[in-house]
Amino acid sequence: MRVVVTDAEVTMADVLSLRLAIEEPLPEGTRLVFRQRSGGAESSVILGTPGAEAHDVSVAVSLAPLALTPGRWDTYLEHGEPGRPGGRTRVQCVDPGFSLDRLDAYALSRRTLAYRAYRTLNGFLALRIAAAEPVADVRAVWFREGRFEVTGLLAYTGFTDDDSHHTARLALRPPAGPDGAVTAVATVQGVRFHAALSLCDVIAATPEYEGLWEPSLEVDGLAEPLPLGARIDDVDGKRRRVQYPDTEVDGVPIRPCYTADDELRLEVGG
Repeated sequence: MRVVVTDAEVTMADVLSLRLAIEEPLPEGTRLVFRQRSGGAESSVILGTPGAEAHDVSVAVSLAPLALTPGRWDTYLEHGEPGRPGGRTRVQCVDPGFSLDRLDAYALSRRTLAYRAYRTLNGFLALRIAAAEPVADVRAVWFREGRFEVTGLLAYTGFTDDDSHHTARLALRPPAGPDGAVTAVATVQGVRFHAALSLCDVIAATPEYEGLWEPSLEVDGLAEPLPLGARIDDVDGKRRRVQYPDTEVDGVPIRPCYTADDELRLEVGG
């Protein structure tokens, strides 16, 4: 049973929408199976219109009722008795499944989980599921005239993408704790933010300035400060893959970097 996904998308309502190219009708009782890559947990749903005489089939699967947990899930088509030899086929995919505009729109709503369909390196359909905690998603970082500047988008906050302004400030906390934190007024319009902070103030804030400084964005209307990270796009392992230009202030080297969980830090000294 050769089936190829030509279009894959998770809609705003967390529905997995697929277009399948098939060589022969799907047998009655065909199931779409999700198998977690770590641990082997499985969940499945029976597909509709069995036996339909068509070469292109559209499938829509609501993901929330399946109770899938965070992680990566591979997809299979299965017919007949579960576990029957030859009855399960991994789903091939030709759609890269990436559109930053679509991912940005998806991230505007408050969610507990974020679902994403993607094509694996060897050409199969998979799901990536992650906790959808509010975050200031970083789009650009640079140094200019002794300042650290950052822009991005507020994700999973429920804010509307409009022209409304929100009072906000950028806070940069030293490795030793909240004492010596440096703050600056930030601009938030709708869900877009920009902030700039003096690096001289960072060096002067505390004698123990060396180490990783943690930025956060405090926005009026949100209960907790937002970490600065880069989680919406599909680039994994930013700590080793994303490199920003560094700078020096009074002989002290400063460079932006990412943690293992894709949160932004400023490495000062070292």
